[in-house]
Amino acid sequence: MKKKRVLFVCVGNACRSQMAEAFARKYGSDVLEASSAGLSPGIDIPPETHDVMLEKGISLRGQFSKPVLSLDENRFDLVVNMSGYPLSGVSPPRLREWAVRDPYGGKDAVHREVRDEIERLVMGLILELRRERSGN
Repeated sequence: MKKKRVLFVCVGNACRSQMAEAFARKYGSDVLEASSAGLSPGIDIPPETHDVMLEKGISLRGQFSKPVLSLDENRFDLVVNMSGYPLSGVSPPRLREWAVRDPYGGKDAVHREVRDEIERLVMGLILELRRERSGN
């Protein structure tokens, strides 16, 4: 079974989707290929986002904010939308909605809470994909 191509989307591709991409790459590279993008990408990933991910031993070095150029259903096996806005061009079962608050502009504590929530969600997705792969 080939790896699932997963796109994580948020508004600015500066915090939430960057965290999700990094967790997915770190923990789930056996079952998925992770990417991230934003509806209205920011200029940089905030220092708070870098800092709280480093607390988990995960560097965001090399990651940067990118726009959603295409949500062509053939390009991704799954799109995880954390933006809070509807996405056109993708429909279930290839679309998942995760209601995760945006920590942008918040203090480190807010970034940590969001980071931990995203880590749980991503780990759940990885476990689901592993079960699919094993046929359970």
